[in-house]
Amino acid sequence: MHFRCAAFTLDLTTPKVMGIINVTPDSFSDGGQHTQVDSAVSHALKLIEDGADVLDIGGESTRPNATPVPLEEELQRVIPVIEVLVSKNIPVPISIDTYKPAVMKAAIDAGASIVNDVRALLEPDALRIVTQSDVGICLMHMQGTPQTMQDNPQYENVVTEVKAFLRERRDACHAAGIEKNRILLDPGFGFGKTRAHNITLAKSLADLLDLDCPLLVGLSRKSVLGQVTGNDVDARLYASIAAATISAMHGARLLRVHDVKATAEALKVVTALK
Repeated sequence: MHFRCAAFTLDLTTPKVMGIINVTPDSFSDGGQHTQVDSAVSHALKLIEDGADVLDIGGESTRPNATPVPLEEELQRVIPVIEVLVSKNIPVPISIDTYKPAVMKAAIDAGASIVNDVRALLEPDALRIVTQSDVGICLMHMQGTPQTMQDNPQYENVVTEVKAFLRERRDACHAAGIEKNRILLDPGFGFGKTRAHNITLAKSLADLLDLDCPLLVGLSRKSVLGQVTGNDVDARLYASIAAATISAMHGARLLRVHDVKATAEALKVVTALK
């Protein structure tokens, strides 16, 4: 199973690690730690050294009740970081974590190889921008918006509904001319889901495999892990490693995480055992 993203091809026959770089002051876990370009670039290089196969750069928090960021501010946060990393000829693809089409376009022009979109290219013009490039795309499920998604999320069957949404967005990409090997699917843990919804989805990841696209899973440090363990966000390393390991055993091919080195080592064990 290979995922093509611009000049890069990721071999996802074994699970890989996407390292998170939040260039934001308010992300739920590491907000404010990497708001300067030099700090963000240093962190990115450390993540590569620790074993990251992809870098995911975001300039707007999508945590519950997050305040939307103006377009120009988001661009000022992420584009300089991408440009510096590209100038260093880093050996891994850069993913831009955004739902704004203008940010997608600017990031692609700056050298990003993947668009990671929590709104699954539903924003006007987003699908066209990705279609006119050769980047990879990650399509995520979210019920509501970051401002409303945790108010009272409800499903008749969370697995069936998430699967149907991801199938529809995958098919929309196919119809627009985006090849299957450029698409990742993300069930969107924590995005409009209760603890019960998240756990049900995690146990049912294998049910999403027949969508025939690699699965990206982002459970790192999320609130469901705090609800299970009782730990605050800065004390969820062990829970995050457990979630990544179980997700990989159930078919996830790309794990979006804060703790790259620990996760990369855990996935080596998963690969050896499988």
